[in-house]
Amino acid sequence: MTPEVFIQNQAAAAIQSLYGAAVNPSDLQVQVTRKEFEGDYTLVVFPLLKISHSAPENTGNAIGEYLVSNVPEIQGFNCVKGFLNILFSDIYWKEMLLSMVEDADYGQLPPTGRNIMVEFSSPNTNKPLHLGHIRNNLLGDSVSRLLKAGGNNVIKATLVNDRGVHICKSMYAWQKCFEGATPESTGKKGDHLVGDCYVAFNDILNSEVEQMVKEGMDKELAKKEAPCLKAAHEMLVKWENGDEAVRDLWKTMNSWVLKGFEQTYDALGISFDKVDFESQTYLLGKELVQKGLQMGVFTTDPDGSVWCDLTGDGLDRKLVLRGDGTSVYITQDLGTAERRFSQYKLDSHVYVVGNEQDYHFQVLKLILKKLGFDWADQIYHLSYGMVELPEGKMKSREGTVVDADDLIEKMVEEARTTSSESGKLADLGAEEQEKLFHMIGLGALKYFIIKVDPKKTMLFNPKESIDFNGNTGPFIQYTHARICSILRKAAEQGISFSSEDISQDVDPSAKEVRLIKLLGLFPGKISEAVAALSPAIIANYSYEIAKDFNQYYHDTQILKEEDQAVLRFRLCLISLVARVLVKAMGILGIELPERM
Repeated sequence: MTPEVFIQNQAAAAIQSLYGAAVNPSDLQVQVTRKEFEGDYTLVVFPLLKISHSAPENTGNAIGEYLVSNVPEIQGFNCVKGFLNILFSDIYWKEMLLSMVEDADYGQLPPTGRNIMVEFSSPNTNKPLHLGHIRNNLLGDSVSRLLKAGGNNVIKATLVNDRGVHICKSMYAWQKCFEGATPESTGKKGDHLVGDCYVAFNDILNSEVEQMVKEGMDKELAKKEAPCLKAAHEMLVKWENGDEAVRDLWKTMNSWVLKGFEQTYDALGISFDKVDFESQTYLLGKELVQKGLQMGVFTTDPDGSVWCDLTGDGLDRKLVLRGDGTSVYITQDLGTAERRFSQYKLDSHVYVVGNEQDYHFQVLKLILKKLGFDWADQIYHLSYGMVELPEGKMKSREGTVVDADDLIEKMVEEARTTSSESGKLADLGAEEQEKLFHMIGLGALKYFIIKVDPKKTMLFNPKESIDFNGNTGPFIQYTHARICSILRKAAEQGISFSSEDISQDVDPSAKEVRLIKLLGLFPGKISEAVAALSPAIIANYSYEIAKDFNQYYHDTQILKEEDQAVLRFRLCLISLVARVLVKAMGILGIELPERM
């Protein structure tokens, strides 16, 4: 039972006794006491005046006096206008600590019965994953873990964009410039090789446009009429018509990319429950387009293209099918959404996609509503800001991106360098050190990205993220390792402890009460983060725990404590700190080492 619920129940009993009125405990407003006032939690008295028929302070004082007299867990109160600030006794904090220690699933919220799909990553098979994809993947994975901790049934899904004119651009460039190159012949990961093809296409395009402009054509028109663009689009038409040669090349190059993606996902610790391919889903959208035409939702232009007129809704006309019959992104998004809600009986669907696609999802939901799908209201676009580097934005077609593989390798190297400089891992064997370098490097990367509110654009600084001090993943990892070291030493000294030691005649110190209060916030933080779809709340909560523990450790003797009852109490407390950190950071997909 949370402190808020405890106070709600006890205050309801007080109101019944004092005023003869039955109130629903959950209707009572309880919040953490503001820092400038003395107290642990505050009961808002104003809504109770119609029951007490008395002044706010009189009502608050009456309830406070009743609670102190009748509830051992409450030792004092003060009333400021209509706010009753309540102070818990040591009895309450020890009871709270005991309940947390004995709850093996502490932090896991009760089942909701809701089925939620989280779709993320959804890469194009014309380039390797880069830093922007990393933020997408880490957000999608942590949001999935968060929703699961919130008691939901979660399906992690991805839709691989493996067809379209952008794919054909890489295929065209490979035919023109790469002379049969393969991952094996070049020694490159397949996704990197195909990414080189995509960059090469842009070079071809720029060269053709430059020549056409020299010959007198307007530059904007040249960008549309360039021969390579026409060739890529013709290749797409052939693909959709089942041309065997085009399909064979497409399968080959896609297989190179997908194998590369799998290696990157493994390095990040990312997996999916459901993988769809646009090449298998785009026809679903075409069926919906035909349905929409029959319903009058869509109209056909003279060139055969199909549109949805959203101008009456304050938006633009939206193309849903090209004149040559080929589909666009939203075509398959419509069909895939319908199939997923039907197949998985979804209660909601969360799309983790950058904020440059805000308009796309606004249109998607609106068209689905017009097609008669009420569940469209249960589509949520987790719109996140871009990741920028000190030198500015990244551009895939120009080859100015930070590849995910290179970044992961760099983070491990940063961990290796920083750890060597600090000497923190000097006493460990080479194999264990290497394992920790990977754990620390990935922990730094994940935490630095996830701790920022998803909606914000962020600047990524690898060296800053690996710092062992401050609000970083390695700082929290080191805090956990420090606790594990204390617990190991206690075991080596033959000191055992259990939850029974909490009930001994030990009065917790003010710093211990602060830690207990902070740990008690965990379920509420999960609820808050779920409601906001923001793992950043859990990340920064983890930092607060680590920071408070380190201050406690600095000021408090643990293993040198002579009073054995106090010593065992403290071991119980710090073991719970370690357990909550593992659970909280696990929601972020971050491992915590036991040695560091």
